[in-house]
Amino acid sequence: MPFILRNLNLPFDHPAEALAVAVCARFCLPADALLALKVLKQGLDARKKPRIKAVYTVQFSVADEPDFWRSHGDDPDLDVAPEPVRNVFPTVQQEGRIVIVGMGPAGLFAALRLTEYGLSPIVVERGRPVSERLRDVQTFWGRGVLDPESNVQFGEGGAGTFSDGKLTTRVRDPNLGYVLEQLVRFGAPPEIMIQAKPHIGTDRLREVVSGIRTHLLACGADIRFRWRLTGLLTDAGRVRGVAGSDGSEESCDFLVLAPGHSARDTYRLLAESGVALERKPFAVGVRVEHPQELINRIQYAIAGHPRLPSADYRLAYNNANGRSAYSFCMCPGGVVVAGASGPGQVVTNGMSNLSRNAPYANSALVVNVREEDFPDSSPLAGIAFQEALESRAFLAGGAGYHAPAQNLLAFLGRKGATACRSTYRPGVVEAELAAVLPGFVTDTLREGLIAFERQMRGFVTAEATLVGVESRTSAPVRILRGGDLQSVSLRRLYPAGEGAGYAGGIMSAALDGIRVADAIAREIAEQS
Repeated sequence: MPFILRNLNLPFDHPAEALAVAVCARFCLPADALLALKVLKQGLDARKKPRIKAVYTVQFSVADEPDFWRSHGDDPDLDVAPEPVRNVFPTVQQEGRIVIVGMGPAGLFAALRLTEYGLSPIVVERGRPVSERLRDVQTFWGRGVLDPESNVQFGEGGAGTFSDGKLTTRVRDPNLGYVLEQLVRFGAPPEIMIQAKPHIGTDRLREVVSGIRTHLLACGADIRFRWRLTGLLTDAGRVRGVAGSDGSEESCDFLVLAPGHSARDTYRLLAESGVALERKPFAVGVRVEHPQELINRIQYAIAGHPRLPSADYRLAYNNANGRSAYSFCMCPGGVVVAGASGPGQVVTNGMSNLSRNAPYANSALVVNVREEDFPDSSPLAGIAFQEALESRAFLAGGAGYHAPAQNLLAFLGRKGATACRSTYRPGVVEAELAAVLPGFVTDTLREGLIAFERQMRGFVTAEATLVGVESRTSAPVRILRGGDLQSVSLRRLYPAGEGAGYAGGIMSAALDGIRVADAIAREIAEQS
């Protein structure tokens, strides 16, 4: 009967042996009383800087468990450890063909879960394998030559492959541990199992994605790259197959549609095919870059320490008009990247390696876009809003995929602004961002920056650069589905993940893919 202790605080630079000492001291135990001690979760508390604390949740065992529980069971931070969850997947006799469109987190984990049941899906992806995709992306960043089918948005691993690889989520799901375990199994650092804010980094995430693909192939999955969905084959209100960009058609009895939030041609195809869609609010804004050392000083009040990771932040501001400005997808020690997926677009995103050791920090600063801000009431109106914004940014950047940028002080109309310095490639052009962004975004961002300075003294500085535009924070469309996770208008079509409008990040997208896979496996089992 092991026990769990939460909220165990130690100085962040404590020696390794201090953890066991602290547990014993908490319960007045002799030094040799612990039979086992394991860290379950580890985080930092920097609210009372510079007295930064490491905060632990630990699991431990003692010799006389009943006596220990009688003596300490009223401690609010102490619990009996639950029995470990063991996933058991019954083998399901495959009935019919399963096609998965998209190899982002939702598609990959749907495929991975289906193989746990002994099922062998067909997985199609419009982009290239991750190693080839990396070369295409580097060509775009270096020379401004864009491949519309293989870029930051499209290709093996999805958009998250070129990101910070954050694994935080607000979703409560029994499969959270399963997802982390699978990521570690295929190459993620084991530390993600205990970190309060786990991340993989773009460099390690590419290895993980490749490892999952190798495993899927070994399990009998059929994986096809450079295969873009161009048509749905239906009969009597039910999906019967898919057509691809290579001219081929694939029959299927179950279709998992996990297209990613930038698959605008897929959304248009669905609308033309009569699949029920609805427009969905999202957020747009800019990327802000600061020297990482500055963010470290603000957050830690310490010049630097090898035991402290590159600092991050989360900021939010709400005004009286119902508008919010907030930080999003903050990337410590990272770079701002070009994320366009089509011609005539400038789109920014943030990316960090696992080490997060680059000299600059960046984050999206975005403002919520409401449905009344869209140009019309159609389900695809949010796409039109995004496209207009990205086109203005493209022109403001000189029509060569350079991004418009402005010193933060200049954006606020203050003195002391300096030349723009940015990690964005292929480069930036100094521009007035207020001429690119919608007026309500500009106004709310300016209000928000003033509020952010109150929350983080030193945030508003001439050392900061704003780079536009951040427009792909989430899907602008939701593919409507029912409680059985199938499309409300087309049976056996299972929308999944962020692009379908049911997730917001790597973890939640993976979890949604798993839910869809479980639903398909149940339906097949019930038919057998």
